[in-house]
Amino acid sequence: MAFFAKGVLLAAAGALAFCLLACVAQAASCGKSAAGFEQWKVEFAETAKAAGVKGKGLAALAGAKYAVGTIQADRSVNKAFSGSVADFMRRRGGSAIISKGRSLKTANAALFDSIERNYGVPAGVLLAIWGMETNFGASMGNQNTVSAIVTLAYDCRRPQFFAPHAIAALKLVDSGVLSAGSVGAMHGEIGHTGFLPGNVLRYGVGNRNMRDKSTALMSTANFLRAHGWGAGGDYQGNMGAIAGWNSASVYQHAIARIGEAIDGG
Repeated sequence: MAFFAKGVLLAAAGALAFCLLACVAQAASCGKSAAGFEQWKVEFAETAKAAGVKGKGLAALAGAKYAVGTIQADRSVNKAFSGSVADFMRRRGGSAIISKGRSLKTANAALFDSIERNYGVPAGVLLAIWGMETNFGASMGNQNTVSAIVTLAYDCRRPQFFAPHAIAALKLVDSGVLSAGSVGAMHGEIGHTGFLPGNVLRYGVGNRNMRDKSTALMSTANFLRAHGWGAGGDYQGNMGAIAGWNSASVYQHAIARIGEAIDGG
């Protein structure tokens, strides 16, 4: 999906450390083209080492390529979230997501019941996000994850936001959750529901394998609970948690409408 400030990384716990990391990362000169990217990687490697990235992560950083496709997608992100909620839902296939979401809710009833018992998050919002992000796992992307997120950390538009996610991606390589060759969405989102690397590190459950649907859905529920989702509450009362996932208003309201329709189906 087109990325729009999705998944606020700087949650209360550990926010200061991530802020300091982002500020340090900015000391490496950002760029607006591939020129300077290789030198920036050398500088950023020092930041990564200081943050605890080890050999595999540093090797993945050294091998990262400037992701032209990611930059092109980033420059058109505002257009992707333009227009009314109804227009956005038509463009993104809202009716089809509702229909398939209801079917998947029935087919995976035990999983969704377990998630709601453990996290207080109902099936509808999880299915809405799953359908919106990757068409229920059918389109998880083929962009190299490390290259995408490292390119965005280098790019001058939002380096302070993406630098901590880049460090997180390298740590995930160190731990074996990712590899240097892992692929995902254009902005470095990973797996069934499109987690950014920093959010995988912070909210991922179990083995953090976001290409496993159960792990991705449980992790998404964990994220929403951490961002204020109140068990038993309605969607209007839980819009703040959805906003934590994606800051675009049309996205938030589309997820709420789709989730309500699935839960009520």
